[in-house]
Amino acid sequence: QVQFVESGGGLVQPGGSLKLSCEASGFVFDGYSMMWFRQAPGKSREFIAIISNGIEVSDYIDSVKGRFVVSRDNSKNTAFLQMNNLKPEDTGVYTCNAGTYVGRRPEFDSWGRGTQVTVSS
Repeated sequence: QVQFVESGGGLVQPGGSLKLSCEASGFVFDGYSMMWFRQAPGKSREFIAIISNGIEVSDYIDSVKGRFVVSRDNSKNTAFLQMNNLKPEDTGVYTCNAGTYVGRRPEFDSWGRGTQVTVSS
């Protein structure tokens, strides 16, 4: 079955960096764009970044542009999110899913447990 396993989160001071990983299984990884989502405390899950399959183009929500970089390694069925210059408002649980670049909707109902990112001094 489809599975996503996120890792790499932690507690970091403002201005710090983290690199998240999303290991996927149960579907043809290089047939889908990969997306990252964030759920801040008390808020609903929001889309934050996407990287296409094939020609790897990416896009981000405005609040993370220039700070976050999404990448993927198809040989390892893994997507990454490099987060730099972290801000307290980046705090939340980060999850990933697959989908289409245009639609940007999660293709699968299965979600991983996510990885907690806390940005605080």
